[in-house]
Amino acid sequence: MRRVIVNGDDFGLAVPINEAILAAHCRGVLTTASLMVGAAAAADAVERARRVPTLRVGLHVVLVEGHSILPPHAIPDLVNAHGEFSDHPARSGFKYALKPGIRKQLEAEIRAQFEAFRKTGLALDHADSHNHLHLHPRILNLILEIGRDYGLPALRLPNEPAFPSWRASRKSLTARLAAWILLSPLIELMKSRLRRSRVRSNDFIFGMADTGAMTTELLLRFLQNLPEGVTEIYCHPSTRRCAEIERTMPTYRNVEEFEALTSDRVRAAFEDAGIQRIAFSDL
Repeated sequence: MRRVIVNGDDFGLAVPINEAILAAHCRGVLTTASLMVGAAAAADAVERARRVPTLRVGLHVVLVEGHSILPPHAIPDLVNAHGEFSDHPARSGFKYALKPGIRKQLEAEIRAQFEAFRKTGLALDHADSHNHLHLHPRILNLILEIGRDYGLPALRLPNEPAFPSWRASRKSLTARLAAWILLSPLIELMKSRLRRSRVRSNDFIFGMADTGAMTTELLLRFLQNLPEGVTEIYCHPSTRRCAEIERTMPTYRNVEEFEALTSDRVRAAFEDAGIQRIAFSDL
């Protein structure tokens, strides 16, 4: 049986993204969204989501390329004086693993983000993280430990199968295989910790190797190459370009991704193939 979670990332980053996520849910195939609680348009995203309760919303934990919930003086090793995390995920990952005393600051900020989500009044569908930083063992442990206090039901598993992904995209087989080999130990560790924590997850994901380029044609080919089980397909849709997108995603084809999620061809492909669209909380 093939089931698909169609997720919109970066909910709350900018109003055009919020518009696209709601429209892609109401008129298209999108089933879930991941909310950046500390982003500039988070309040707008929450208000829109409250009006459309069928859209399931999760927490997009941000520890790189974004703003913190806590003030800078409370987490000085995580953010600059303006409350901004580093824009360098790899460098941040090493710091989060090695810097003495940083665990308490990470714990405090992650808890603050879960608490901010709780205050929205939205039901927590899942959690994931910006730039998949929850692949980091320390971050994963903290999200699972803190998430237990907030009823976390499910967590994204960033497990993109190399050959199905390549068959759909026909680009960069070597890079996809290298990423799969590199990430496999972390994926297996995550699976083990998810089982122990009794937190559910998807089996596979599409969108990592083709992030920002999930066009209609590519989305249709992904649907033709779905493995058995639960696959998350995630996108970054927007109704138009804006300053925040130009700053954080200058090469992404966000408007084309929005068009893909609202395409009649994509909706028909789901129906013709008998693929069930679900949320994480349906697992």
